[in-house]
Amino acid sequence: MKTWIAVVALMALMAQMASAQSPQPYAGQETRSVKALSPQQIDDLRAGRGMGLALAAELNGYPGPMHVLELADRLALDGAQKEKVQALFAAMRQEAIGVGERLIAAETALDRQFAERRITEASLAEGTQAVAALQGELRATHLRYHLATVAMLSPAQVARYGELRGYSDGKDPGRHQHRRH
Repeated sequence: MKTWIAVVALMALMAQMASAQSPQPYAGQETRSVKALSPQQIDDLRAGRGMGLALAAELNGYPGPMHVLELADRLALDGAQKEKVQALFAAMRQEAIGVGERLIAAETALDRQFAERRITEASLAEGTQAVAALQGELRATHLRYHLATVAMLSPAQVARYGELRGYSDGKDPGRHQHRRH
């Protein structure tokens, strides 16, 4: 009886492992308009959303303008701070949308070369370098606006932001030594 239970358990485990290693992890994605980008990623790029590109700033005490605006009342932003952060957010969004559209175009061009079977070593290098440069530019855009935003906040507001976002307990508000302009 124990052997039979062990065999059934082993068969169930093997079936589970086989289904987890499905040879079709990309099934359905071949119908995407741009194979390397999901519809959500395209929407995010066209809306100027951060998509986690600024985590190095966000998780190291450099708040981003969008979340600062969401928390404006709880951060006790004064009128001037709120206006400046709103202007930063609008500028960041406009800049990110422009770079995002160029990134979508670069991915589309690379995808088209593969689809039309005209990709070469040279065009592959050129296309991937263009995509990588735009990804870097987009990330730098989002990070730069985190840097600009933190300069407008007091150390206490930065600490409170960390608390509200669940990153810290606020016990060390001067940790990042940001200057307020």
